[in-house]
Amino acid sequence: MTNSRTRARETTEAIERLYISMRHLFYRGFFKPAGVSGESIRSLLKTINPEIYGSMNIPNKLELDGLMYVLDRLPEGIEECAFIHLTSDEGFDKGSFEPIVPKKRRRNCYRIDEHQMNIEVLLGRSEIYDILTHLTFLFIEADKIRNLAFIQDEGWKPTRAFKIIEEVVKGEKKFSRKEKEVALIHLSSLIGRTFDETLTAYNTFGDDNNPDRLFKIIYNLGKVSLEDAKQTREREIHFSAILKERVGHHYFGEKWANKVKEVLFENDLHTRPLHIISANMHSVKNMLYANAALNKKQTKDVDYKLYEDISNKKELRDKVLKYALEDGMLYIDDKSGSNIDVQIIDLSKTDLKNTPFQDIKFGGDDVIMVFDYAFGEQAYEVMDELLRPFEHKGEVYNMKVKSVSVMGKAGILAGGKGDIMIPTSHIFEGTADNYPFENALKLDDFKDNELKAFEGAMITVLGTSLQNRDILSYFMNTSWKAIGLEMEGAHYQKAIQVASKIRNHIAPDLFVMYAYYASDNPLETGSTLSSGGLGLTGVKPTYLITLRILEKILQSGKKEISAKK
Repeated sequence: MTNSRTRARETTEAIERLYISMRHLFYRGFFKPAGVSGESIRSLLKTINPEIYGSMNIPNKLELDGLMYVLDRLPEGIEECAFIHLTSDEGFDKGSFEPIVPKKRRRNCYRIDEHQMNIEVLLGRSEIYDILTHLTFLFIEADKIRNLAFIQDEGWKPTRAFKIIEEVVKGEKKFSRKEKEVALIHLSSLIGRTFDETLTAYNTFGDDNNPDRLFKIIYNLGKVSLEDAKQTREREIHFSAILKERVGHHYFGEKWANKVKEVLFENDLHTRPLHIISANMHSVKNMLYANAALNKKQTKDVDYKLYEDISNKKELRDKVLKYALEDGMLYIDDKSGSNIDVQIIDLSKTDLKNTPFQDIKFGGDDVIMVFDYAFGEQAYEVMDELLRPFEHKGEVYNMKVKSVSVMGKAGILAGGKGDIMIPTSHIFEGTADNYPFENALKLDDFKDNELKAFEGAMITVLGTSLQNRDILSYFMNTSWKAIGLEMEGAHYQKAIQVASKIRNHIAPDLFVMYAYYASDNPLETGSTLSSGGLGLTGVKPTYLITLRILEKILQSGKKEISAKK
């Protein structure tokens, strides 16, 4: 226990120092990954040794799952670039540059030339920390490849294995299947993995258009690292002046919130009771409109199979969206740069007879606003701006917020993938900040034969890719009794408390609902984020949480009407 607690303290200190260092480098404007500052960040990341980065600290073994996880979140081709520039939205889309969007992150990136990649940062500091952490891991793996592929004592002479990899990458020779397998054997030897592991990675990384992608990634990472070591082209990371100017000033969040308020005003919804839900863009819409859109009859029990079918089939999703828009749902396709789309539903115009809520005698004129997931600290920015009063034609209006709900994915500590977490407080990692609150959702709301639910404190982490077994075990097993970790809860609650209890922007008697479903268990080998997503396993918990949130919202309208009578 003592050793584990000591490691937890070391990790906490390393995480704090890592973020202080990253913040300092951001305001400084640039750094070299192989320089003193870059080495300091690497050393701290190695001290933390996150579960998601697996074998990162083993010098003769490449971490393949972690590499896939990181490259899914960075622009394609970044392994070829020595110069990486983090920028704001600075008009690159107006030029002839084709945007590159990473597979698992909604951000525009631009390949400026052979050696430079620009990455647009619109979501604030959390996104900067996320990118820098992934890049640091990438540099560690790149330098491993360089040390394994080149013999430094012989003037960085390439090994035989690397020469064969280079042949595959250059594509000058047509390889037979047997020759490709031989090349894979050499690759597996170089990266310290079994042939079986390397073959699996080759198939996972590659596709029909780019079957040899794994070879290319290994080759380019090693090549760029070698050029840095020989000082022929040193790697550099830059932060643009515009980015430094905008971060922390709610530049995008204010534009986003003002647009939402404009739409509410234009549709005469600004004085109605408002229920804000931070969630995905499908579950609320599907529960209110899917049956009518697809000519289905509501059964006694919720038809989770229907929602699974909708998740699987684009034509069904398109039908539901078309019906919802024709039935009065407003959709705001975000153009502010925040990457947060919005749906607005006027419940006074919504027919609940053929929905899972047909037995609730709702008769209010409440409005539901659903907005897409925020990212880390961005949650404070958008919620703070949304809850502020707004001015129209010389008059100032307060937002009539009746409830705020947050539904999201989180890492679970107490259970497994697909289980549900009901927080009673948010604890902000690395600080003494804590946010207890009365959650209108309770453990009893989630009694289900298939799913487990847990209630307790949640840790709002600085980055999901920085957690290790020691610190997570500490939070779970000590008197903290934490049930999971996520990135936005404390930021949302801070904004809600400031608006309702200090600045009086919204009424203090609103109710809040937080619930998360487990996308991974970072303490369980093979169940971390790098092992893959939930897939359809996430359908039932997503819709069960949505069901409970909408029930509480509709019942609050029902009670109001009863009280008036």
